[in-house]
Amino acid sequence: MTLPNILTLSRIVLIPVFVLAFYIPNESHRMIATGVFFFAGFTDWLDGYLARKMNQSTKFGAFLDPVADKLMVAVALTMIVEDFNSMWITIPSIIIIGREIVISALREWMAEMGKRASVAVSYIGKIKTGAQMWAILLMLYSPMGEMIANIGVALLYLASVLTLWSMVIYLKAAWPDLTAEMNNK
Repeated sequence: MTLPNILTLSRIVLIPVFVLAFYIPNESHRMIATGVFFFAGFTDWLDGYLARKMNQSTKFGAFLDPVADKLMVAVALTMIVEDFNSMWITIPSIIIIGREIVISALREWMAEMGKRASVAVSYIGKIKTGAQMWAILLMLYSPMGEMIANIGVALLYLASVLTLWSMVIYLKAAWPDLTAEMNNK
């Protein structure tokens, strides 16, 4: 078990802590939950950095890292949807979570074909992730209607547009392999 893998596992362990922190009846619940989410995001950066720096990249880590990320984001967006109780928050959240499921399945399928590099993370995907993480942080920290939350909502919409854009890029890259598979049947 490497240090980067332990950090990745810690993000999964932090999910129930994150949920409890958000729902505890305390004035500071938003700040505490935001801190836990921020810490989880930091461990995401740190585990990747350490895996590269210490030459400790593993197949287990390559599998678990995106799973941990997607679980934390899906849980956070679900809690935000419930907290804000608005279809205008639900729609971009569904787009983001739905895209993650589609692209995860696409990457798995492409990996089985030995073509995972065809759907590697793109620059648009990295910008999308940044906008998404800031949106979540701001919306966790501030209740609906406040300026900070409004900035978070704007970033959530930016993230959902970039989510669709990056999904199109991934599907376009995989399309020749997808259609070849369909034509073989």
